[in-house]
Amino acid sequence: MEPVRFKPADLAAVLPPGGLTLVSSCSAESAVLAQSVMGAGDALGPMTFSGIFVPGLNRQTWLASSQCRVLTFFMTPELKAAGGQVEFLPLCYQDILRLYRRYKPSAALFMCSPPDENGNCSFGSEVAFIADLWRDIPVRIAHINPLMLRTKGDPGIPFSALTAFVEAEQPLLESSAASADPLNTAIAGHVVPFVPDGATLQTGLGKIPDAVMRGLTSHRDLRVHTGLMGDGVLELLESGAMADGVSAQVGVAIGSNALYQALDHSKLSFAPVSVTHGIAPLAAIDNLITINSAMEVDLLGQAYAEMTPKGLMSGPGGASDFARGARSGNGVRIIALPSAAKGGTISRIVAPCAGSGPVSLSRMDIDVVVTEHGAADLREKTYHDRAEALIAIATPVQRPALRAAWQEFAETL
Repeated sequence: MEPVRFKPADLAAVLPPGGLTLVSSCSAESAVLAQSVMGAGDALGPMTFSGIFVPGLNRQTWLASSQCRVLTFFMTPELKAAGGQVEFLPLCYQDILRLYRRYKPSAALFMCSPPDENGNCSFGSEVAFIADLWRDIPVRIAHINPLMLRTKGDPGIPFSALTAFVEAEQPLLESSAASADPLNTAIAGHVVPFVPDGATLQTGLGKIPDAVMRGLTSHRDLRVHTGLMGDGVLELLESGAMADGVSAQVGVAIGSNALYQALDHSKLSFAPVSVTHGIAPLAAIDNLITINSAMEVDLLGQAYAEMTPKGLMSGPGGASDFARGARSGNGVRIIALPSAAKGGTISRIVAPCAGSGPVSLSRMDIDVVVTEHGAADLREKTYHDRAEALIAIATPVQRPALRAAWQEFAETL
């Protein structure tokens, strides 16, 4: 059966009411489909919408009526304000994929490119979960966006496999490229020595990852294997630092328009979550260097990355998946963060078990902690030596208090 072209106002005619609906999000969140959902209202029944909603980027709520619900793994301000209609599950990416496979979405709403000469529509900047799941989702509704570049790697979805589609131009959601600043440049400077030529990098988004990438442009034969790619990876791709051939495998791109215009770069390949976050693929990577951040690290070497002053905002995300994968191989797992918040008055290196929220990465998931004051290599160290190494990279004004806290804790050991 040929896919049905529908008008946005007629979404309810092609989307069966109720059930779990997977929606594309991140940079590929469709305003056309979101507005169609809101316009459908009560006709959608008790439907649950779910996706990877990024705070500050994805502002849609998808809550068409009081019957609708949202299942999320990151808490945006808009979803937090929705209260009881939102269920927040703090899961890592492998467990999110397992959940979707278990509960089997009955429909998917996603953005893709126009079909190519073979009739395939690329998922473009957000391959991630939809590429793993679409074959088992019976109702597939696409926003075909002529502005979405085709990405290499995952073949996408045949146009003939769509249930229905709407075609409209929409710029991808942008996140501004992080500019260089002295703090993050200093942090990056302490990360770079742990990255040899020929290494494979995993990083997240933000100022620190971008600064690290900037600091690696003189390296050679590097590779990237990551869930989220920002403008820093583009800078690395254009510097000559990357290995020949396809050398960057990613799941999602979030960044500037310059990044999106380069999605068809010859060194880039997009892959689903089962590849980007799978233990077996990660463990098979030689010299995998994972570089992630946290809100706080305690003197035991535990990282806290899920709670901000505004409350719990995420689960562990992909960091725990990458930590397990790198541990299975011969990788190095780095946490990089500023030593202090609030203008230097609040230390982000904290007393044992004093971090805010749950432990996101255990002391067995971290090899090196980096701040602007240096690098604490925690490998093969005693508890006392780990604490001393971490105090040495804390903000100087808080080091005496941290030493006192450690001495008190050490008496219980």
